[in-house]
Amino acid sequence: MTSASLAERLDGLLFFPVTAYGPDGALDLEIYRAHVRAGIEAGAGAVFACCGTGEFHALTPEEFHDCVVVAVEEAAGRVPVVAGAGYGTALAIQYAKLAERAGADGLLAMPPYLVVADQEGLIRHYSALAGATDLDIIVYQRDNAVLAPDSVARLAKVPGIIGLKDGIGDLDLMQRVVSAVRADAPDEGFRYFNGLPTAELTGLAYRGIGVTLYSSAVFCFVPEVALAFHKALTTGDDETANKLLDGFYRPLVELRNQGRGYAVSLVKAGVRLRGLDVGEVRPPLSEPSPAHVKELAELIERGMALVGDGDGDADKGGNEGADGEAR
Repeated sequence: MTSASLAERLDGLLFFPVTAYGPDGALDLEIYRAHVRAGIEAGAGAVFACCGTGEFHALTPEEFHDCVVVAVEEAAGRVPVVAGAGYGTALAIQYAKLAERAGADGLLAMPPYLVVADQEGLIRHYSALAGATDLDIIVYQRDNAVLAPDSVARLAKVPGIIGLKDGIGDLDLMQRVVSAVRADAPDEGFRYFNGLPTAELTGLAYRGIGVTLYSSAVFCFVPEVALAFHKALTTGDDETANKLLDGFYRPLVELRNQGRGYAVSLVKAGVRLRGLDVGEVRPPLSEPSPAHVKELAELIERGMALVGDGDGDADKGGNEGADGEAR
């Protein structure tokens, strides 16, 4: 552990590992450990365990706790570990306490289950979660939890709430959010994250309003491409960024959009293609079609060629099995 706050430690590419299952569908913690380790060694700036890409919705509380423990053990203080928390307020608090017990550094607070709440209700929900744990909290704005600028400014003043992850993609709204927090809570050190699926596609646009942190699903299976894009984005190398957008990210998004749940199942397929058998997704998600997996394999090869790193072979992805061999 470190004395620095979570907000101060969050930097670089944010890694959202998939959750590994064995052939029988049960949790495979050794493969999960290998996946988390590979991501940290590849250069992840933080590990977000058991969030959307990690199928938070499909995990039992016990499985959730065990996965967070493994992520914390593998991070060993080198990078922060943030765990998902969701459902209604009471269950979100239970997951927060499980994450705290497991040694996590913070929480990603996902939208409340099913209901569409008003602004006051959302503020009460996130404030109650913050008041029930010592962990710092990032609020995930998406789907049924869309916050008005003044609501975000109010949350920025709540002790323990340190940031907003945006999964909406409304740049007008985000600019107004940034402005409202800057005007009403200027000393809070509030952080913003681009949380759209395949966030790299909108990275240049978000950079324009000062949002540079983002979650990278691509990092799970092609860290070479993800790191090359991140370097280009942070150094202002728009030529390289656009090359990767045109040759890899835009085709990937078009492929992702061909199936429901592909934001998760296609990522797991990519990890398997790179040599680590993390298993299939759990219901209610389903696997991508064989034709789409073939397209993904071709895209991986293209992405690797674009960054000058060979042909996309599994042994270049850092995805080794629990026994040290590619699997």
